[in-house]
Amino acid sequence: MDFAFLSVVELERLLRQKKTSATELATYFLDRLARIGPRYNAVVTVTRERALAEAAQADREIQQGKWRGPLHGIPYGVKDLLATKDYPTTWGAEPYRQQKFESDATVVERLGAAGAVLVAKLAMVELAGGMGYNQPNASFAGPGKTPWNPGYWSGGSSSGPGAAVAAGLVPFAIGSETSGSILTPAAYCGVTGLRPTYGLVSRHGAMALAWTMDKLGPLGRSAEDCGIVLAIIAGKDAKDPSSVDRNFKTAAESPTTRYRIGIPKGADKDIQPEVAANFRAALKVLADRLELVEDVELPDLPFGAVAGLIIAAEGASAFDDLLKDGRLSQLTAPEDRTGGYPALAVSAPDYLRALRVRRPMQRALDDFLKKFDALAVPTRTTVASPIDKPFRDGWPGITGGANVIGPTNVVGVPGVSVPNGFGVQGLPTGLSFTTRAFDEGKLVTLGRLYQSRTDWHTKQPRID
Repeated sequence: MDFAFLSVVELERLLRQKKTSATELATYFLDRLARIGPRYNAVVTVTRERALAEAAQADREIQQGKWRGPLHGIPYGVKDLLATKDYPTTWGAEPYRQQKFESDATVVERLGAAGAVLVAKLAMVELAGGMGYNQPNASFAGPGKTPWNPGYWSGGSSSGPGAAVAAGLVPFAIGSETSGSILTPAAYCGVTGLRPTYGLVSRHGAMALAWTMDKLGPLGRSAEDCGIVLAIIAGKDAKDPSSVDRNFKTAAESPTTRYRIGIPKGADKDIQPEVAANFRAALKVLADRLELVEDVELPDLPFGAVAGLIIAAEGASAFDDLLKDGRLSQLTAPEDRTGGYPALAVSAPDYLRALRVRRPMQRALDDFLKKFDALAVPTRTTVASPIDKPFRDGWPGITGGANVIGPTNVVGVPGVSVPNGFGVQGLPTGLSFTTRAFDEGKLVTLGRLYQSRTDWHTKQPRID
């Protein structure tokens, strides 16, 4: 049976009906990872021995009627900034290529406790972009390639998770986002990505880029799949003081509920025409369930400047060893070899001032979001960038759109991206919703509603 593009829900059904086994699924996806993964520079390490052991245990438990839940026996991959015992955790960077940890990250532990089967460590932009990369070729694994057109980028910094889910190498993956790194690859690869509220998911055992902004979340075939995964990995963790004592449950959906949706001013102006057309077409699909409020304006606050300063200061601290011992020169992208040094000039007062300013920003954006069930924007203003050009040269002349990813990341609120069509060069586009903090249930509900009426999330790239 061809399992490659089945959802978590469909694979779970097959396992429950004894039409397949965890071992069969693991073997199938391990083969695809080894055979197809290198085409897209999506895989760093195939965890074959661990996967087969976990799958065998899952099969024994399932045979005994010990069902752990919807991920029991389901294969998955993680971005290679999550620690996994006995396997390298490279952070996508040459200086850490042989790095190993003695225990799993909390997210990996929780997925393992739910019976999920780890099959791969997936590629990423080196140091999750912490040195300010400006081109796709910023990883020792090579530029991530979207399976829809390998001449174009799969998105960063979760390039491997996006490409791996899109190519049917794993049913779902865990990525990370500091400022766009889950939603961007989701859009560029035509999959669903869910960025949780800051603190909802423990980051213990994850590489820190900006520890007051980093978030871990799922990429999958559908919003429903992402919700299933988030329910497993969310919640308080004593090992991560920034984690919060909250869980995730999918919100009950009424067939008559109407959602008040804000459209930021300029959201689909001066962007790629196909991206704009797909955005409006997606909203029309949901017309009977949405009340659209056009041209809303986000609070006029320096979200970008504050985010940039925080990421620079915290990134320089996180990678202090590289800056001091000169190993920064081993990074792949030329600009990354010097990109961290300017951050050393950030003063403590400036950093602390940025943290203080963020508090009123959070209150202001929350007061703004209270007026709506969600904001809606095209996830990105263009389709994926060419892999052989710097980002600034990829799609010249695109000057519009609404910057939602930056402000929402600096204040830590959640977002989702779902595929909503295709643009130039046969590349996917994405529709994004954003809500108030800890309102992920509404995001999943909106994503499921849209995907119940469309089939973009079921489309498959041609893989010879």
